[in-house]
Amino acid sequence: MALELTLSALKSGGKAAVARALALLEQAPDSPAVVALLSEAYEAPQAHVVGMTGPPGVGKSTLMNALIGTWRRRGRRVACIAVDPSSRRSGGALLGDRTRLSTDPEDQGIFVRSMAARDRLGGLAGLTVSAMVLMRALYDVVLIETVGVGQSETDVVGVADTVLFCVQPGSGDSLQFMKAGIAEIPHLVVVTKADMGPAATRARADVMGALSLSGGEGDWEAPVLMVSSQQGQGVEVLADAIDRHAAHLAEGGRLDAARLEQARLWLEDAVRERFGREGVRRAGADLALRAGQSPFRRLADLSARL
Repeated sequence: MALELTLSALKSGGKAAVARALALLEQAPDSPAVVALLSEAYEAPQAHVVGMTGPPGVGKSTLMNALIGTWRRRGRRVACIAVDPSSRRSGGALLGDRTRLSTDPEDQGIFVRSMAARDRLGGLAGLTVSAMVLMRALYDVVLIETVGVGQSETDVVGVADTVLFCVQPGSGDSLQFMKAGIAEIPHLVVVTKADMGPAATRARADVMGALSLSGGEGDWEAPVLMVSSQQGQGVEVLADAIDRHAAHLAEGGRLDAARLEQARLWLEDAVRERFGREGVRRAGADLALRAGQSPFRRLADLSARL
């Protein structure tokens, strides 16, 4: 039976329907049905989108697992996009089975999708934005875990409402945080493995020092939180801090303005990827978006014209 590509059909079809829809997004991203679905989803956001980044090995997947459990206990439906390193042989996600997540496969309130970063340096997979927009319309929270972090791996800012940066005590992560200009990225900083004691306290102090020099994001001061996912320490506090940032964004139209800018940047990047800098120049004012306009429809129109 053919999959009906509407939000109502995906909501009633459960995880199997969402998985099939994501497969179609990858196979036929420019088909009229997919463009219509993504446009419908773009116009009906309901989830808060959380991006999690940090160096490999810092414990992002363990923290992801702990946050999922916390949100589910609070009655929230959670979708996760885990961007993994790519297999050189197949191009697929090396950690695609997400063996570190202990979610219940029968729980319809949790959906986890792995994506391969492939040759993208920004820490995200090419389909992350489309998948995020779809999941944002179907769930209460969307959590995106990037493949890692570095000076070029900052694209998560362009897809998430709230960005978490994870730091591991005693690893030099706090120094990387200061050197790479990463202090300008996060809305919250998480010192993982807080049970390491003095090393975790030192890492927190180092990050707080770096944040004091960066100037922060306007009227939001990024908190630096201590979390031990294995022991369940600080996870509830982190979830509360994410909610506070969501409430902050809801004031004065901040969230709508940020998401509109994200959509505009995605559209420009998509045109540049397909048609190069000349295509961006020819598109000109058509790259501008107003509130309520779908970047997916605009890309389809520009692709037909350019």
